[in-house]
Amino acid sequence: GTTLVQVFFKVGTDPDQAAVNVQNRVTTVLDELPEEVIKAGVTTEKEVNSMLLYLNLFSKDSTVTEEFIYNFADINVLPELKRIDGVGFADIMGAREYSMRVWLKPDRMLAYNISTEEIIDQLRSQNIEAAPGVAGENSGKAKASKQYILRYTGKFNQPQQYQDLVLRADADGNILRLKDIADVEFGTVSYDMVSKTDGKYSASIMIKQRPGSNARDIINNIKAKMENLQQNSFPPGMQYNFAYDVSRFLDASIKEVLKTLIEAFLLVFIVVFVFLQDFRSTLIPALAVPVALIGTLAFMLLMGFSINLLTLFALVLAIGIVVDDAIVVVEAVHVKMTEEHLPPLQATVAAMKEITTPLIAITLVMSAVFVPVAFLSGPVGVFYRQFSLTLAVSILISGINALSLTPALCALLLKHNHG
Repeated sequence: GTTLVQVFFKVGTDPDQAAVNVQNRVTTVLDELPEEVIKAGVTTEKEVNSMLLYLNLFSKDSTVTEEFIYNFADINVLPELKRIDGVGFADIMGAREYSMRVWLKPDRMLAYNISTEEIIDQLRSQNIEAAPGVAGENSGKAKASKQYILRYTGKFNQPQQYQDLVLRADADGNILRLKDIADVEFGTVSYDMVSKTDGKYSASIMIKQRPGSNARDIINNIKAKMENLQQNSFPPGMQYNFAYDVSRFLDASIKEVLKTLIEAFLLVFIVVFVFLQDFRSTLIPALAVPVALIGTLAFMLLMGFSINLLTLFALVLAIGIVVDDAIVVVEAVHVKMTEEHLPPLQATVAAMKEITTPLIAITLVMSAVFVPVAFLSGPVGVFYRQFSLTLAVSILISGINALSLTPALCALLLKHNHG
């Protein structure tokens, strides 16, 4: 069997250091564990709780058994997947490793007055493989042929060998063998789980990622590895598919957000044009959107933020906000051109003298609304930190844009049609 002990840490804990600390603590108690557990192995791994992929391996050949599919996946596929960078956990659902099954008959055991523990002890003592020692002597100068290593090959691998195993024998020559009280067959470790794909037996592999890794990169590497294995290692008829792929949901969500991003940009352009009634005046605030978004993406790159649903959602909200400062500048320049009959350059200079301080104030106020969210503690703070900082930076960039690029565009693009 397998026992899984999960250790959860506070948000912000270094996963590498935490893994080292856990491994050190586990090492201190290994001596207290049963010998069988130590032989089977005790491992410490980092992983994310959410599933990354479910991979089904199956065969179109109806003669291929469930046991063969499982063990092929366990020997040839699973180790390759575990080596992929970013994979924190990979295992096959259920336990279908090749195993010799001994089905005890309670009525026969009662008749012969033998217990399960006694049978297990006999199996352990007789079904072994050991190196008793060495015959001869090798001083290092003589040839190795004068030294013989003795090996006792008592490990059974056939059902008949188990059936003939002696459990008891008395002075009268009566021998009790395992076949007298049990049926022996070549099967699997467990039968508690059955996996099928399109009605065919399959091996279902569950994969999780390591903390801090990129899910899309891992999935792409897994798909490339599986394609390579299918071409070079799979027997005839062996196929695979992905029953669950988290990237499908990510792709669909990101596609919808990008669609919303384009729709928001078009709506902002239309609304500004309706109220300003001038294409040149509309173009100036519209240019503020890509400038602010590109600057925000550069900030995300510097901070190590990824393109995810939260950051894309922040960019969608930013579209309606970053045009505000540019619209204020354009409208102020129009007022100067209309009321004071100034040419675009002089009107821009006059307008900026009046609105520079208000622009700085409103930019700082808007940014101050979102920045505190980044300092929230716990999972909520981690979850929304990228969202709040992305939105705040886009507002700051729009403010800088309103104080630099937008006035320059007003002086260059606007026409003096007022008196």
